[in-house]
Amino acid sequence: MPGVGAAVSLAGSKGDVRFYPYLPPSPDRPCTKAYKAYVAASGHSAYATTPYSRVRSLYIICGSRLNAPSQKAAEDLAMKSCKATRSYYKVTTGGGCEIAASK
Repeated sequence: MPGVGAAVSLAGSKGDVRFYPYLPPSPDRPCTKAYKAYVAASGHSAYATTPYSRVRSLYIICGSRLNAPSQKAAEDLAMKSCKATRSYYKVTTGGGCEIAASK
């Protein structure tokens, strides 16, 4: 039986899912890779993305943070990453970044 200080691996867990993100069907797309890396991460991690609507979205933007010191830190850094990407590409449509899942 693990001791009180033993850490539990979060690898393979989807964590606290707020909404299921749209993922492009191609496994080599950056957001698909980022989400799969998030699920595989063994520590506190988060995945943020812009909402997807077939009517008005031609793309999604995402950000993630893997193996952060805490779930809150992972969420903050994933949002920062998503917002920076959105800003870099000068995106003005499609909605803001939101945390899709964190653990």
